[in-house]
Amino acid sequence: TETIGSPTPMQIPLIASRLLPKGDQPLPIQPQRWRFAQSLAYEMTANRAVMDVASRYRETLLFNSYRMGSNSILRGSTDTWTVSPRRVAALQAVVVRDTARDEDQTPAVTSPADMANYMNIMRNPAERDPRGYIISSTQRDFQTATKFVNALIKNGIVVHRAATSFTVAGRSYPAGSYVVKTAQAFRPHIIDMFEPQDHPDDIRYPGAVPTPPYDNAGWTLAYQMGVEFDRILDGFSGPFVSIAGFAEPPVTGPVASSTVAYVLSHTVNDATLAVNRLLARGQEVFVLREGEAADGRELSAGTFYVPAKAGTDSVVRRLAAEKGLLFEPLSAPLADASLKRLTPARIAIWDKYGGAMTSGWLRFVLEQFEFPYQVVFAPGIDAGALEGKFDVLILPGDVNFAPERRPVNAQDVPAEFRDRVGPMTALRTIPRLKAFLEGGGTVLAIGKATEVASLLGVPVENALVDTAGRPLPRNLFYVPGSVLRVRVDTTSMLGHGMARDADVYYDNSPAFRLLPGAEARGVRSIAWIEGSAPLRSGWAWGQKYLRGVTQVAQARVGKGMLVLYGFDPYFRAQPHGTFKLMFNGILYRNALGDQ
Repeated sequence: TETIGSPTPMQIPLIASRLLPKGDQPLPIQPQRWRFAQSLAYEMTANRAVMDVASRYRETLLFNSYRMGSNSILRGSTDTWTVSPRRVAALQAVVVRDTARDEDQTPAVTSPADMANYMNIMRNPAERDPRGYIISSTQRDFQTATKFVNALIKNGIVVHRAATSFTVAGRSYPAGSYVVKTAQAFRPHIIDMFEPQDHPDDIRYPGAVPTPPYDNAGWTLAYQMGVEFDRILDGFSGPFVSIAGFAEPPVTGPVASSTVAYVLSHTVNDATLAVNRLLARGQEVFVLREGEAADGRELSAGTFYVPAKAGTDSVVRRLAAEKGLLFEPLSAPLADASLKRLTPARIAIWDKYGGAMTSGWLRFVLEQFEFPYQVVFAPGIDAGALEGKFDVLILPGDVNFAPERRPVNAQDVPAEFRDRVGPMTALRTIPRLKAFLEGGGTVLAIGKATEVASLLGVPVENALVDTAGRPLPRNLFYVPGSVLRVRVDTTSMLGHGMARDADVYYDNSPAFRLLPGAEARGVRSIAWIEGSAPLRSGWAWGQKYLRGVTQVAQARVGKGMLVLYGFDPYFRAQPHGTFKLMFNGILYRNALGDQ
């Protein structure tokens, strides 16, 4: 899936250590001028080789595929336990305790009676693999849960919907809830999407640095998307109907007309799409700054308020039908003092010549929620006058203010693309960003791009340092791509629509600590890690160092607002559960500090 080469020929250098054949590289490539045609030929050869093997051994492959699916169905129909590093460590601790041996000298258990007793530890009934999962239709953002279900369906998973209300394991569920049973061919993928990954502490010897995983260590999609579900350990049945095709958004019924206004909950991600579409159609949209009672119900802070005017009805009805959004009519207008008017944002997204993956994923996410944007490059930012062109500048995680290791020579680039070539630098770029902020602009900095805070003199510091102020070495702290739990300040505008706790994608990400007096200077912590064991899925070596660190902060800079995201709120378009933290930064912009 990954091959070297690009349309521009490249030189493969001489590296002596790579000339020796080894297991995963039996025929090392020799130093040479490499052209794109060679990369394509490599791909074609590999594809033809795969098809050749498949055609020669088709019956064996098909039978093995059948056997694999059949085994998965059987495992999903009986009590099973997945062996994981955590469970093995628990067993080893008991054996060591009983035999008074050192942990690294675990004895072999040979007595049949002892083996049976110890294996019971691995077969704790409460830790059985689930027979299925139930996703209740009453959760905060059932529209996003529907997107999660459709992701499963795209990968061959059979999903059912409840035709009527039902009860399982003593809990009642409403009609429309989703049911995913594990007695099906692609059971391993179901487990992967719902259950936490448990990566071992891969450390060769005490004091050694952790051995990095190939990619991520944890990715549980249900966690990342903020989906609420129940694990069902025993077999169950109910009024379930298999979903044909893809799951449709929930049906909210016809929207009751209003001559005054409509309100829309902020808890649903697609509410942001609705706001963008309404604004694009020339409608007015406001947000409720604080909770308020209206028409006998409580409206929470962050609720969207849409005054009724010409054309509002048709846009609202279309959104309700297409996205399953619940627009509730009001009989009397809300007070102007409690409302903040929203306007379309002029968004700029940083990118670099050749493209940055973090920028590409960001563009994809914004497009799904109908945010208009423009792409800007370092030379355009360095040219200044940003405040006259944009309201929001987003700096993705690939932004780096350090000198480029392999700078691109503009003369090697076609003339029409040369205005994209050049790095972001502290000397040229930071003064432009400061002017943009002081003029009322908003900068959203993500991951490594949060270095901009120290370069601007914002009173926050790196929290992951030792007593001498040096960054923690990897043998003490290492968290490759994993899912962690953070606490969110839902009273802040940036936290509107969020639950108090959120699962975030963290990959050795920056972590902040506010300096003394920071709050008086307009800095506020929005999301932080509450305890010393925030790991939800993956691997976190030395996670105790994360206790109390800030993961999202906002800082007033002049008339503008700088928002810092240590974790990536949109990584590969997967963590829908943290999209709102970024969307709110765009929607509210420099008004974030008005609270």
